[in-house]
Amino acid sequence: MRNGGARLNRAVLSVASPLVIAATTAWMAAAPAAAGTARAAPAVSFAPGGVLIDVAAASARNAWAVGRIGTTSVKTLIAHWNGAQWKVVQNPATARHAWLDSVAVISARNAWAVGFSARNFAATRTVILHWNGMAWKRMHAPSAAGGFLAGVAATSGRNAWAVGDTARFRKTLIVHWNGTAWTRVPAPTPERGGVLIGVAAMSRSNAWAVGRTFHGKTLILHWNGTTWKRVPSPNPASSSALERVTATSARNAWAVGAAGGKPLIVHWNGTTWNAVHSASLTGDGELVGVTAASARNAWAVGRTSGGKTLILHWNGTTWNRVASPSPGGAAELIGVTATSPRNAWAVGTNLFGRTAKALVLRWNGTVWK
Repeated sequence: MRNGGARLNRAVLSVASPLVIAATTAWMAAAPAAAGTARAAPAVSFAPGGVLIDVAAASARNAWAVGRIGTTSVKTLIAHWNGAQWKVVQNPATARHAWLDSVAVISARNAWAVGFSARNFAATRTVILHWNGMAWKRMHAPSAAGGFLAGVAATSGRNAWAVGDTARFRKTLIVHWNGTAWTRVPAPTPERGGVLIGVAAMSRSNAWAVGRTFHGKTLILHWNGTTWKRVPSPNPASSSALERVTATSARNAWAVGAAGGKPLIVHWNGTTWNAVHSASLTGDGELVGVTAASARNAWAVGRTSGGKTLILHWNGTTWNRVASPSPGGAAELIGVTATSPRNAWAVGTNLFGRTAKALVLRWNGTVWK
């Protein structure tokens, strides 16, 4: 649902995908801090104003993070890690209101970022940006009335997927890159409408897309190389939603979200999707980002109901909560990526007074800081 401090449920805007807008920082300003909790500053000295929503890395020296910056006039935000420091990078999505919700990295010369732009929230257009090793350039995106793109994944220079919704008509939206052009691909939409938020691809014949329906149920679609089909998905509570998905093989995939106000993790074992039961998932909050570097190394991130960052780790046997900094009055993690057991990034936002700043945390194999 991504309706915490950094994200606003698009249902508020008569649509259903997650957005990042300045007004949502009001939730963060009101979130109570835990008594006696020290406000430790993040060890990564990079904190531009705004929100970082997603992060992806091809190696320990090449990572990209995307989001938004600004308040009354919101602009897209792209930052790059070169192995030594994060730097904000110029990008061409300069509409009055514009967000980037997701990023995928293939190599040092090939990356994708997706989101939307709008003159006002009632008239939106999908945004697709491409990194060619020198600059970010806006690509032609298949038109969709009031369209939003919230997730992107790529396996090669000739195979990439982006997902979202058409907003105005409450239809799921899936577009595909074949190496030459982006084209819209037919996608199942639940009877009452639905939105896709996350996508993961393993090959040209195996991909997953996740989200939620408009009547509060999880939504999972699978690509078999020919068509997208809806598959049964767990709904542990009357109100359940999935945010992101990751996969390491045809028999191992994870998706995260929330169910009944509690963090939700579901797992694909090659046959069915099943909800994960763990003591680490008993508290109130939500998970909005997930990544898996291997079958024994996965991370999930989000927030607690008290406005603190939330990080869980999969060690091949169980999901366990891992200590994470929560600087500012309130903090939330939204995106996560990992390249090895000793290198992972998590991004989001935190509040200092009434000023929202991007939050970047790094895992060094021992601690997040």
